[in-house]
Amino acid sequence: MTPAPRILVFDSGLGGLTVFREIAAARPDAQLLYVADDAFFPYGDHSETALVARVVPLMGELIAAHCPDFVVIACNTASVQALAALRAQYTVPFVGTVPAIKPACAQSASKRIAVLGTRATVAREYTRGLIREFAQGCAVDLVGSADLARLAEQELGGMPAADAEIAAEIAPCFVDRDGRRTDAIVLACTHFPLLLPRLTKLAPWPVAWIDPAPAIARRVVDLAGPAAGVPSGRPAPFIATSGKVPAAPLAAALARFGLAATVAA
Repeated sequence: MTPAPRILVFDSGLGGLTVFREIAAARPDAQLLYVADDAFFPYGDHSETALVARVVPLMGELIAAHCPDFVVIACNTASVQALAALRAQYTVPFVGTVPAIKPACAQSASKRIAVLGTRATVAREYTRGLIREFAQGCAVDLVGSADLARLAEQELGGMPAADAEIAAEIAPCFVDRDGRRTDAIVLACTHFPLLLPRLTKLAPWPVAWIDPAPAIARRVVDLAGPAAGVPSGRPAPFIATSGKVPAAPLAAALARFGLAATVAA
């Protein structure tokens, strides 16, 4: 029997909930813990140097406090900027989140896709390297959003954004040029799938929205093995580095994801 692993899911805020949900479904027996580094949110506003200086020592504190078997960095920005430093510093296995360019290009019929991420993620050389390796003849439009992660957090906390705000953020993804029209959009920030119903509704035409969460959960199962134990049935702890207690609408949303807020830092 495969022992139930202890898995720490980490993000700058609430976007990693989409990843947490998939991992919980794939390994319902696992001991899960979610940490939101909301004290440093949004990660896309910080330089790579500042982000690495923040995340690496913080992760050391979390590993010492919670002794996870695996850590999932459920954040594209942290993965492309800090994952190498984390792996160099700690022996705990890390699973990162990177833009799903390869599957998007593979399934695109029009051979034009967009990568919608934070400005930091789309500007990173790592992302451009993925395009060079996996574009397979696709035209790839990089779109850096300044506000969509913030809007997703507000929405989950009970303050929905106006349609116009969301529409303005996704509009550059939709390109119709040289006989090729965008037919797939990579959601290169784990916050963005939180808005998927809104994104689908506000899209100028239908596209495939590529969410990395199922692939991340499959990678966790590859490392940890399939579920073998019995689900505990208890909510997993949700920890905010700010120490703030979520307001009622957010607490209710966390409960829907199978999480219970704590005041631990």
